[in-house]
Amino acid sequence: MTAGMLRYTIFDTCWGCFGLACTGEQVRRTILPMPDAATVRTALLAGLDEPSSQNLVFERDLAHSLQQRIVAYFEGDNTDFSTDPAVDLGGLGPFSQAILTACRQIPIGRTQTYAALARSVGRPHGARAVGNALATNPMPLIVPCHRVLRTDGGLGGFSAPGGTATKQKMLLHEQSMCPTQAQAMSCGSLWTH
Repeated sequence: MTAGMLRYTIFDTCWGCFGLACTGEQVRRTILPMPDAATVRTALLAGLDEPSSQNLVFERDLAHSLQQRIVAYFEGDNTDFSTDPAVDLGGLGPFSQAILTACRQIPIGRTQTYAALARSVGRPHGARAVGNALATNPMPLIVPCHRVLRTDGGLGGFSAPGGTATKQKMLLHEQSMCPTQAQAMSCGSLWTH
């Protein structure tokens, strides 16, 4: 396999078709579930700046264990993506890399504000810049930008398919993964900042 080769797959979840692209062993891009594979493929491959379609290879079993974990997440399994899989943030600037890395540490069932995320990377007045960085998140779900809210508790924006309706659906889905007191202790509170 060529080092610069981009491999991708599209697979079914109970929410629709999910897209995943990798360079080497690192995830480079994801697309949240959409109704059909053709739409996912178009969205997944858009903006990847590959010099030619010869560098794009479909692999049905690409990152098979990750596929299984993603399917389990949408079925209601409390799945943690905070350290695994490895991600490729190489095409992003240092601030965006810092924000996406920090965002990745927000546990399932918890949220954080744009302002708190800015403070966590040493930019106390950078809430708007955080929003801009998250708007270009190439790996929704793996980098859980849906867990970042406005200071007033509002949803804020969400650039993934479905917009803020998908963001709210994902937050409620994650809240349902922590229904009991024991699970709530490990998951945290949904609207905790």
